[in-house]
Amino acid sequence: MTDFVNTWNEESFLTYPVGPLGLIAMRGTEEMGSKVNQWLLRWRDHTEETLPGDMSTTPGMARDNFLIETACPRFGNGEGKGLIKESVRGLDLYILCDVGAYNCTYDMYGQKVPMSPDDHYMDLKRTIAAVGGKAKRITVIMPMLYGGRQHRRASRESLDCAMALQELVRMGVSNIITFDAHDPRVQNAIPEDGFESVMPSYQILKALLRREKNLHIDKDHLMIVSPDEGAIDRNIFYASVLGLDMGMFYKRRDYTRIVNGRNPIIAHEYMGDTMEGKDVFVTDDILSSGESIIDVARELKKRKANRIFAAVTFPLFTNGLELYNKAYEEGLIDRVISTNLTYCTPELKEAPWFIQADMSKFISYIIATLNHDRSLSKLLTPSDRIHTLLRRYNQEQTASGIRLV
Repeated sequence: MTDFVNTWNEESFLTYPVGPLGLIAMRGTEEMGSKVNQWLLRWRDHTEETLPGDMSTTPGMARDNFLIETACPRFGNGEGKGLIKESVRGLDLYILCDVGAYNCTYDMYGQKVPMSPDDHYMDLKRTIAAVGGKAKRITVIMPMLYGGRQHRRASRESLDCAMALQELVRMGVSNIITFDAHDPRVQNAIPEDGFESVMPSYQILKALLRREKNLHIDKDHLMIVSPDEGAIDRNIFYASVLGLDMGMFYKRRDYTRIVNGRNPIIAHEYMGDTMEGKDVFVTDDILSSGESIIDVARELKKRKANRIFAAVTFPLFTNGLELYNKAYEEGLIDRVISTNLTYCTPELKEAPWFIQADMSKFISYIIATLNHDRSLSKLLTPSDRIHTLLRRYNQEQTASGIRLV
């Protein structure tokens, strides 16, 4: 228990909860939900020892399991309904939803149909409707924001993400927690309600440093490069907190035609200092087909970059893994670091070039902090934890002789 307590500021939990805690793991989040539940049970045992009074007497807090059993069964024509199999009255309810879990299927007219983001979002609304307003508070934790890539109107088109946020608020959702929103300004659609876009920067760096023991994190050996102008903010953060130089690419697109829903990229133009002989760290929010990062990697290699590490929050790989398997074999990409915030295939998890950061403990911290009505500020600004991680990493390198004093 000591390691768990020391990982986070103990004072964050020294207060009474808003209400008895309940956790719903929607389809596709069962594994994540189980891990989060185990961390929350450990947190509950900790608070019982440290809080004034006996927390075990708080109704609903002495349960062996915070997970609430739910289902969204389907009729033969594909219609569905939400079903909650136990009481949620008075609970501080947290709902995990992965709209990218395409491994989930349902039967429609005798065919197996993979669930799309629309299906997952509809099941989320069905579950909230089944709650019937009986929960004390509802918080939706949706790591990959539904419709997040359709975040602004450029012509006569829908604003899917803004409409979804407003709809969830109208249904009684108090807080919406997402990770690395494509454009966090979409929260302007619900300016009077709770919305947080959390960055997994610390967890991604931690996962990388656990695997790679010979990285020299200084300006002479490592550089940050933004793959495009849209990712510049998250790359500036890494460059600032790590004390590294940064360059960037911008995409020249053909705006006269649309391919697969977007204007095709003509070329990647680079701005920044030389990267010759340096390792390069590139980060973005979503890896969809992955072609863009491969194109950037080729441009980096042309400029004589050494190893290339690509970090993404959501590894979709919509065109499969063949492109990256080949790039790894050719020495084009060394590592792709990502999270388990959306569905990853078993093949991806086993790929020699893939590193996955487990976010379950971090999500449990978010839930525990909100349940006790404490500030999320320290969770949202991981700079101090990153600096502590780097000091420990450098000390380990010095002790092993990798880094000279």
